[in-house]
Amino acid sequence: MRAALAALLIAAAPAADAAEAIATFAGGCFWCTESDFQKVPGVTSAVSGYTGGHTANPSYDQVSMGGTGHAESVQVTFDPAKVSYAQLLKIYWRSVDPTVKDQQFCDVGTQYRTAIFVHDAEQRRLAESARDEAAKQLGVTLYTEIVDAGKFYPAEDYHQDFFLKNPIRYKVYRFNCGRDARLEKIWGAAPAH
Repeated sequence: MRAALAALLIAAAPAADAAEAIATFAGGCFWCTESDFQKVPGVTSAVSGYTGGHTANPSYDQVSMGGTGHAESVQVTFDPAKVSYAQLLKIYWRSVDPTVKDQQFCDVGTQYRTAIFVHDAEQRRLAESARDEAAKQLGVTLYTEIVDAGKFYPAEDYHQDFFLKNPIRYKVYRFNCGRDARLEKIWGAAPAH
């Protein structure tokens, strides 16, 4: 009887990857957003791509020209037992300037807007609560959209892990865009890890 019960429990156990969840964020340049999330313990992958628009299978050239409606985004796969969606939201808010519309740092256009693409009602509830808290903390209007997630299109291979493949170019881009200086001005110094 015990052996049959054990076999039934093993057969009914979810697959290892069923413990993973997905979050999707737009925070300006996806190289920077991807880099910020890949460093988080519990994040198993962060993929740069495009979402939120109307063009199927968009290319970087199409999205960067601004006519597809897509935002440069990052789809984050994470283990909720190691990092919660609420924790990812805290990291997200500290990595963007939500006080500007349709731009982030030196990148301008709707393709660089800030947005949280929610995958279910609980993500929406948590995202809206986090947005309200951030607005209260900053005391200004926030322009970050919270919308239902749609089709996500991974970006071209040369964009994936750009910060690892091209560390000097990435650091120069991030510094010259003033990303970290602006984030510190908005949110204060980043907490020590």
